[in-house]
Amino acid sequence: MRIPPLPADGRPRIGIPVRLSSSRDPDPRVGEANELFGYIVDLVREGGGEPVLLTDGSDAHGSGATGSDGGRLAETLKALDGVVLPGGGDLDPRLYGERQGTYCYDVNLAQDALDLAVARGSIEAGLPLLGICRGHQLLNVLYGGTLVQDMAAGPVTHHQPASGEGPWAWHDVDIIPGSKVGLLYGAAGAPEGLTVKIASGHHQAVARVADGLMVTAVAGDGTVEALEDPARWVASVQWHPEVLELPADERVAPFRAFVEACYYRQKGSMSYQENIR
Repeated sequence: MRIPPLPADGRPRIGIPVRLSSSRDPDPRVGEANELFGYIVDLVREGGGEPVLLTDGSDAHGSGATGSDGGRLAETLKALDGVVLPGGGDLDPRLYGERQGTYCYDVNLAQDALDLAVARGSIEAGLPLLGICRGHQLLNVLYGGTLVQDMAAGPVTHHQPASGEGPWAWHDVDIIPGSKVGLLYGAAGAPEGLTVKIASGHHQAVARVADGLMVTAVAGDGTVEALEDPARWVASVQWHPEVLELPADERVAPFRAFVEACYYRQKGSMSYQENIR
């Protein structure tokens, strides 16, 4: 079941923490992450949601932005129906008990603080939460897991080298049937699961999976590609569903399905799992 188009004042309000690093950074990956952030905002809107940009409280980042510092965050979250944690630079390894290696890039303590505060507050508020790439890694760290700071080369290519054509490596992931990510990709009624070709662009990955999270998608080399909290609507993917290289309907579909999850929570009538089938 798909929800009909909603009027502007009835759209689920989806919070998205802004990216704090400047696209003027000489590392092109920073500008790419900021561009992807814009795509996510557009896809949330196209999927039926109303994006609400969450800031660190020190600046306004465009129309609809709202501060999230200190006690204001809890009040901000009360007015939301869900949250998306987008991609970006690497987390500070001290957050998972390690020293920073030479391959980490764009480690931004203010970004870590903003994203962690939004994620933690969303979970406490019971909001549906979807993490993408960095957001996937951040959720694992928030729950107590660790990361691989720089992945060794293996049988599956997870990011294109600088000399490669385009920013993405393309490979399959196997999604567990009945999982939240499976529901985002329309696999609710597929008892055998679902294989999806995804756009991959990460040099870090989940190492030790946090207690309280379960793996719901893997790559052919065993890399953890999706996680979820079975006790609440919290899920994440390591890949980028928002990239322009995907067909338009494939780009918007998981965001529309996530907005539906938020819509049904807002209405409080039936569970997302009941309505998506």
